[in-house]
Amino acid sequence: MALLVDKHRPRSLDTLSYHEDLSARLKSLAQSGDFPHLLVYGPSGAGKKTRIVATLKELYGPGVEKIKIDARVFQTTTNRKLEFNIVASVYHLEITPSDVGNYDRVVVQDLLKEVAQTQQVDLAAKQRFKVVVINEADHLTRDAQAALRRTMEKYSPNLRLILLANSTSNIIAPIRSRTLLVRVAAPTEVEICQVLKKVGGREGWREVEGLNKRIARDSGRNLRRALLMFEAVHAQNETVTEKTPIPPPDWEALIAQIADEIVAERSPARLSQVRAKLYDLLTHCIPPTTILKSLTFKLIPKVDDVLKPEIIKWSAFYEHRIRMGSKVIFHLEAFVAKFMRVYESFLMGMDF
Repeated sequence: MALLVDKHRPRSLDTLSYHEDLSARLKSLAQSGDFPHLLVYGPSGAGKKTRIVATLKELYGPGVEKIKIDARVFQTTTNRKLEFNIVASVYHLEITPSDVGNYDRVVVQDLLKEVAQTQQVDLAAKQRFKVVVINEADHLTRDAQAALRRTMEKYSPNLRLILLANSTSNIIAPIRSRTLLVRVAAPTEVEICQVLKKVGGREGWREVEGLNKRIARDSGRNLRRALLMFEAVHAQNETVTEKTPIPPPDWEALIAQIADEIVAERSPARLSQVRAKLYDLLTHCIPPTTILKSLTFKLIPKVDDVLKPEIIKWSAFYEHRIRMGSKVIFHLEAFVAKFMRVYESFLMGMDF
């Protein structure tokens, strides 16, 4: 059974329910005959991926929805083999090079070169180029971005790139200058309520306006999260009212538990217990930066105001370490150990 977020995902630009001006702009680009490289950016849950899939459908027709997943093996200069999954249709590819960490340059160079050197073979296709969608473009290393820039210059007749990112701050200037920047803003709480009302109506659920407003507020204007919360409430309760509690995701509840345990006891034994829980979160595919950010926000209300700037400073320090390193558990555990030391020093009246 499909989740609501997939079951009711809009399939075309005309059916998208907010940012109509942006949908019209993308539609005109797709029909112009001169489709550029795109850098689409905005917060999580704003609808970037949905809009791009709808734009591809406008470019090529319904064939882009017939996708398959290919497992590819790339070889580094040190003969290390990298296994990598590619989502592909006849007309486009979708990749996430950041999945292979610091070896993303190998994937970008080899795969894009291979795609760009082969012309579109479908004579019925409206366009003569292939599109490569790159997820998490702001997580690419500088080397991978440099390789991307060279590919854009050399193979532009046969290839168009669509880069998806949460922010443009980590994208190098040469790439930004070679792409059309498209900002997808987060939907407003009113727009989220309208989507929830529409989805609830299709599912045959009774509208509870107050509950929808609470979900829209608690979701942080993340539409994907709002739909997951909306579905969880209706799945766990036979009768839904204005006062029905909204259950947090399991991973958020576990992070809240970790925060309570860290504050309650600062010892090597407790650090070992926390490490096991952090491993559990990582194995369930919760991004390490999300874990760190959520844990920081859970810890800050539990400490004195004097400590808050120090905790935020070390959180930012270890977030940078996570992005630069490969063993993320080391840096998550180091942050917990640093918090324990700072908090213990404060309680003892020592200089932290």
